[in-house]
Amino acid sequence: AAPALRLRGPPGPARPRSGRGGAAAGSRGGSRLRRAFLLQRVRVDPPPAPVVQPEEALPHVRCPSLEHFRDNYLIPQQPVVLEGIIDHWPCMKKWSVDYFCQVAGCRTVPVELGSRYTDEEWSQKLMTVNDFINQYIVNENSVGYLAQHQLFDQIPELKEDISIPDYCCLGEGEEDDITINAWFGPEGTISPLHQDPQQNFLAQVFGRKYVCLYSPQDSENLYPHEGQILHNTSQVDVEDPDLNKFPNFRKAARQSCILMPGQVLFIPVKYWHYIRSLDISFSVSFWWS
Repeated sequence: AAPALRLRGPPGPARPRSGRGGAAAGSRGGSRLRRAFLLQRVRVDPPPAPVVQPEEALPHVRCPSLEHFRDNYLIPQQPVVLEGIIDHWPCMKKWSVDYFCQVAGCRTVPVELGSRYTDEEWSQKLMTVNDFINQYIVNENSVGYLAQHQLFDQIPELKEDISIPDYCCLGEGEEDDITINAWFGPEGTISPLHQDPQQNFLAQVFGRKYVCLYSPQDSENLYPHEGQILHNTSQVDVEDPDLNKFPNFRKAARQSCILMPGQVLFIPVKYWHYIRSLDISFSVSFWWS
């Protein structure tokens, strides 16, 4: 039987896993065609990134000690961009779109259709990784997002290429309690402004992401949805806010960054965050307590 799709609104660590298996991988000819498309796209200049104003810029710290991270960011619950802590991960040299076709092309995964899960036309569909890449990465017919999926439980070979950040040892839970999710999609995927009930390390493997963060203290100015399903999601479009409808949004203090490959963003528990991919992107998130 086909596995049940899991819904991602609201985001959170308690998600049923998607099923495994799938159809046979594509032909070698299709693989060559896919490589040709990707080589052409690599030559295209990347789109300009949003300008991060100095007063909004998140701090960057290179390889902080456990004590420094605990005292300056974890205990005070302050977001920070960590540099140099995943340079040794094998995925930083191995992973590419074509590599995923080779390793995971025949596996079935849940794909979100639509730019953001708050849109009325948003839906989900089961498809193979090959089909996802052909339809939404290579050809970009529309926006599809392999989002919040526990791909590393499904394909243990990929899990060998990453590591749980050492800073997670500062948490209260066991290593088995850490939820590791994959986020793979084309330019233009959006995670609307929302908050999660656990600490989060968002590691960027390839591509760039524009991230905006707001403190939980600003929750009233962010206009969360009133219904139970989307209570942790804001009604405001961060990059095009309707200030007539949401006038207090202008009072909310924003921090932002362009998350680059090799960087890891610490998002404290219940910190509001909005994320838009600027390129074909793969991220790994670690939710921990």
